[in-house]
Amino acid sequence: MQVPSILSPPDLFDAEHQALLAAQAAHAAGAATGAAACHQALGDLLAAYERLLRETRRLVRRSDRAELEMTRLNQRLQDLAAELEHRATHDPLTGVFNRAAIIEHVNRTFARQDLGLIVLDIDHFKRVNDAFGHPVGDTVILGVIACLQQAVPPAAEIGRVGGEEFTVLLPGQDIQASEQVAHAARQAIASHRFRLPDGSGITASFGVSWLPCGHCFDDAYDLADQALYAAKRAGRNRVVRAPIPEHA
Repeated sequence: MQVPSILSPPDLFDAEHQALLAAQAAHAAGAATGAAACHQALGDLLAAYERLLRETRRLVRRSDRAELEMTRLNQRLQDLAAELEHRATHDPLTGVFNRAAIIEHVNRTFARQDLGLIVLDIDHFKRVNDAFGHPVGDTVILGVIACLQQAVPPAAEIGRVGGEEFTVLLPGQDIQASEQVAHAARQAIASHRFRLPDGSGITASFGVSWLPCGHCFDDAYDLADQALYAAKRAGRNRVVRAPIPEHA
């Protein structure tokens, strides 16, 4: 005799299976079995079938609930993954790309096309924080971002690479077009009402660089950063274009 494995799961429908075997045996015996035995076998089979339907419906409902819960959990996991990715690549205050993300975007863009890069710095930003506090400074930063978003073309990507320093990535733009974008952004910031407690305004200085496909972030940033400091030395609130290197 074969001994069932202790690891075998219990048969949820063993009673129904036995009733089916008994009904099959009564049917096979035919007239010799007798009406009473056939009636009993049929009754047992009907009861077993009704129980089987109830159990099947219960299992189906439980399966549907489990599937729905798994779908909800899967959606929640996807939402959390997207949230984590956004936090890893975006500045928490402004919502624009952080330094690591903008570096990655610049390098990826250089792998396939030319690139204009704008680097800008808010003029005398330390005075704002010292005079009015960091919450007012944060409001100024958000205002500068709003000005940039209005001034740059749709294909541009904005990044915050420092406390008051930002970049604008301009894929496929030449140096003249990139410089025009910088002038528009400078004017937008200079004319924006930041509502500082003393009524003063905010300006920014800009450096612009352009390099062809095949370069990297450090190449473009170094050129634009040098132009930015030239703008600072020249009196701030202006745009300076970096010369295109001869090898480019």
